[in-house]
Amino acid sequence: MRAAVLCQLHTTPKVEEIDLQEPMHGEVLVRIAASGICGSDVHVIHGVAPIGDSLPIILGHEGAGVVEAVGPGVTDLRRGDRVIITMGAPCGHCDYCSRGRMPFCNGNPPKATYGEMDDGTYRLSKGGQPVYSFVGIGSLGEYAVVRRRKLVKVELDAPFESLCLTSCGVTTGLGAVFNCAEVTPGASVLVFGCGGVGLCIIQGAKIAGAAKIIAVDNNPAKLDLAANFGASHCILSPQDPKELEAEIRKIAPRGVDYAFDAVGARPERLPSLMAMTDLGGLTVAVGVLGFADKVSVSAADLLYGARRLTGVRGGNGFPGLDIPRILDLYQTGRLKLDELIGATYELDDIAAAFDDAEKANHGRVVVRVTPSLL
Repeated sequence: MRAAVLCQLHTTPKVEEIDLQEPMHGEVLVRIAASGICGSDVHVIHGVAPIGDSLPIILGHEGAGVVEAVGPGVTDLRRGDRVIITMGAPCGHCDYCSRGRMPFCNGNPPKATYGEMDDGTYRLSKGGQPVYSFVGIGSLGEYAVVRRRKLVKVELDAPFESLCLTSCGVTTGLGAVFNCAEVTPGASVLVFGCGGVGLCIIQGAKIAGAAKIIAVDNNPAKLDLAANFGASHCILSPQDPKELEAEIRKIAPRGVDYAFDAVGARPERLPSLMAMTDLGGLTVAVGVLGFADKVSVSAADLLYGARRLTGVRGGNGFPGLDIPRILDLYQTGRLKLDELIGATYELDDIAAAFDDAEKANHGRVVVRVTPSLL
């Protein structure tokens, strides 16, 4: 099969031929129709999202397509079924899963997020050596072999280009609002960064009934998008956080109830956002940070202001429940998916696609991996 493979950090993925094994017990072979390019994929290239020694690796983890084949033990899917490949694959039997905390499942193999299967082996290779898959998916390839529990079957006849986005960006953005922050009606919300995830946070806040939704970005075009997706106020981000705080307090004098960082990469932004929240306010780190990054929090904010800082792990949800709900919101017109797509590319144009994604001028860049399925 052909796939976009990253062989060395700080380089551009290249389309290469990869050897593919048949699915084993409890696994499914999916033919990928379309895949989004998430900011996390870009972060991998630059070494921000640590992958250790898991190179070469097929990037992409926002994938949707059709079932090509099933392994032994898979009885509820068949060839031709439309599926979304999800980031999470709760094992169902570890301590976290048994307590209903599926987002924190630790029952999968140590390198499951790079394609290691339950038997400790890999399904992709080249020259006899393993080829890893990002988030255990690698959706920027013509096929993916994944655990059955990573798949959500879709009955909705919607474009794969839109469906694939629910795997990560939409699930993370909406989950940050509903599962993590639990935004309440009438609340004030600040969203820093209006890419694909940020736009979904804005949509989630609107669905939750927030009264004020303040979008912040350094790109005027993305602020226009934010307004179309539900932001009540849009601010072109100044260089000085103090200037931004002053602008925020013109809109919410006591500070906002909830602040979301949808960009990541810069840990120093989080305490700045905390300072823009009201007493008892919550700041949610959604964008990817480096594992070694440190966040310095003001004792005054933490103790005397009772301000809170938390992270969110893939939306803190359970894909088997969250994605059907997301599709219901989409089908009833309350959630915009098609409008998230800013540009589409073919797999052979992967370098241009990543270049476009890195410029971050769109909600999402989508790669049409198998155009015949679209």
